Amino acid sequence: MASLDDVARAAGVSTATVSRALSGRGRTSEATRQRVRAAADALGYVASATASSLASGRAENIGVIVPLMDRWFFATVLDGIAARLAPRGYDLTLYNLTDDPAQRRRLFETSLRRGRVDGLIVLSVALTDDEVAALETLDLPVVGLGVPRGELPALRVDDTAVGRAAAEHLLALGHREIVHIGQSVGAEVAGRAPAYDIPTRRRAGFEAAMAAAGAAARFVESDFTVDGARRAAVALLRGGGGGAADAGTGAARRPTAIFAASDEMAYGVLTAARDLGLRVPEDLSVIGVDGHDLAELFGLTTIDQFPHAQGERAGDAILAALGRPAAGAPGTPAGLAAPAGLGAPGGLAAPGGSESLDGSEVDASLPFALVTRGTTAPPPRS
Repeated sequence: MASLDDVARAAGVSTATVSRALSGRGRTSEATRQRVRAAADALGYVASATASSLASGRAENIGVIVPLMDRWFFATVLDGIAARLAPRGYDLTLYNLTDDPAQRRRLFETSLRRGRVDGLIVLSVALTDDEVAALETLDLPVVGLGVPRGELPALRVDDTAVGRAAAEHLLALGHREIVHIGQSVGAEVAGRAPAYDIPTRRRAGFEAAMAAAGAAARFVESDFTVDGARRAAVALLRGGGGGAADAGTGAARRPTAIFAASDEMAYGVLTAARDLGLRVPEDLSVIGVDGHDLAELFGLTTIDQFPHAQGERAGDAILAALGRPAAGAPGTPAGLAAPAGLGAPGGLAAPGGSESLDGSEVDASLPFALVTRGTTAPPPRS
């Protein structure tokens, strides 16, 4: 295996120059840097991560706290993060945060304190007060993405506007019997503040649009899985749920449209409709949220929130927090709300926002777009 000395001899420079050229730190001419890198490539030299960390004080590694490893959305976000960090020489360490209290304690009290990462990205996980406090003591930059807490510097989609856009699309087609299948939380749910909780905000946007149209806002609770939404939709479409009833009979009215809080949930609704012999969109219109890779295959109308681009923005934000912005990326990433403390990079501010559920301002600058496909159409004629 080639050593630092071997590269220095091949390039005709000192070992200190090789170290500066390969790390990108310190003054080295571009010609020398290229000569050193060419020599390193020719010799197959790879710098020792341990030695580099000891010399620079950096681990060249970013930790990502993620709630679910096997979901399409999170996998796509992670790919976007890696696309930004890998070209800068950063590795990723994934920390799966489960519901097991012992596992969570080990993560925050032990794993994150080993000095193995230079910064943290937190993806949509519900954190307790103690866990937020533990992050603050790490003295590391932290960037959140869709986290349901207001204390973290975070990037967000305006999910209230997402819910409103979905409802308004169906209302514009002429639907009035619309049901939203999703989730929402109250103030008592630990780790999830309603003002920042994604499903809660989507429901709020849906209900606001329905109220503005003078239509009843019907809601059915479901977990964020295909099977959970399928079961909820079967009960709803058979007349067993949904909250609204025909005058005089008390029987629940079958909706003409369903807004699912995610694309995977929408697939569950489509499966339920098929199993019950309902045609989409002739008998039932369906819209989801995410921009899932399979949405086009299913012809699903969706609110695309560009998860890969979200990951790229999170990668740019943590690089900027470390003082190493990616090429072409702003030194101060737009849209990163940075409350005081918790490793928030200095100078970051929220350039805009949307009204939260309690009337305060919540930054939400990540883009989304309505993508209309074949699963939505005007309601059937009565």
